[in-house]
Amino acid sequence: MKTADVKPDVFLSRLKKGQSRRECFAALLGALEKPLADFGQGSFVGIKMTVGDEASTGFIKPELVRVLVENLKSRGAKPFVFDTNVIYSGQRQNAVDHLNLAYRKGFTPDALGCPYIIADSVFGTDSRSVRTDFRHTKEIKVPSLITALDHLIVLSHVTGHVMSGFAGSVKNVAMGMASRAGKQIQHSSLKPYIKTDNCTLCGACIDHCPVSAIAEVSGKAYINSRICIGCCECISACKVDAVGINWKEDADIFAERMAEYACAILSLIRNRLFFNFALDVTRECDCIAGNDASIAPDTGIFVSLDVLAADRACYDLLTTSRDIFSRGGKIRAHLHEFAYAEEIGLGKGSYRLIEVRKSGSGKE
Repeated sequence: MKTADVKPDVFLSRLKKGQSRRECFAALLGALEKPLADFGQGSFVGIKMTVGDEASTGFIKPELVRVLVENLKSRGAKPFVFDTNVIYSGQRQNAVDHLNLAYRKGFTPDALGCPYIIADSVFGTDSRSVRTDFRHTKEIKVPSLITALDHLIVLSHVTGHVMSGFAGSVKNVAMGMASRAGKQIQHSSLKPYIKTDNCTLCGACIDHCPVSAIAEVSGKAYINSRICIGCCECISACKVDAVGINWKEDADIFAERMAEYACAILSLIRNRLFFNFALDVTRECDCIAGNDASIAPDTGIFVSLDVLAADRACYDLLTTSRDIFSRGGKIRAHLHEFAYAEEIGLGKGSYRLIEVRKSGSGKE
């Protein structure tokens, strides 16, 4: 069989009735002896994850991360958890507030068993350019840590997303491992506008815009597209559907940029492993406050060496009856992202699903 025809393995540890999440995760790690062998003696292993907004509750909990940390330390590895600063308003725009937020949510070194760091410096200014050659992206901007990291494990809480529809490991890498400058570049094709018939001038979008691109004009909100960075905070803030997006064009370009960034970032790192936690799946990402309502039953935890296969397997299982990420039947960017990601070589859209028994062995 040709290498190109080989489907990557995706392991799934289903959350069984009466089983704790720690037990579910431990069973999955027990089936990964071969992949985890690459994260061995003396290796510095970056564990990428996010704690989410102050009020969000669906994030991967520190006690689950501790299960992975202890596994890695038993192999002689030196794990650390990391994230980057964001471009929108809130507690994660700088490392001081970001770390204080993480500690309040339980991500202390004592609880994790390892350090928690912000990779792009106090103010998010650590940003290096790396040349690449994609349709939209000729260079990526990432923290210097990313250019030096050899061992990466990505922990992603699967959610919906206001622009990409489905959010898993690809988004966690593309957005979560870019510097603030890189995040802005990925969002740069998104130019929202105000639907004046719906606008009540409540001021929510004006208050939430991180670059003051929105102001009152003739009794309605107005977005200055020359200032707008495409972060979509206004869409999340608006409660009367007054912010519009050209979904067909802008969202697809956004998805392509994310796939390109993820592909370029991962090409810099030798050993990679991607976990998708399909638990507490919410309509919006963990960056949105008060985002607690689940849109899918708790399914379990997926893992693969292939970032795209991990996302696709998780998506397929969560949408067997309907596409819960499509937001009322609107065309969303996730299916376009899957196809484009495979086209540029980010990973495989087909896979071999292996369900893990409680003992840690697996079966198809």
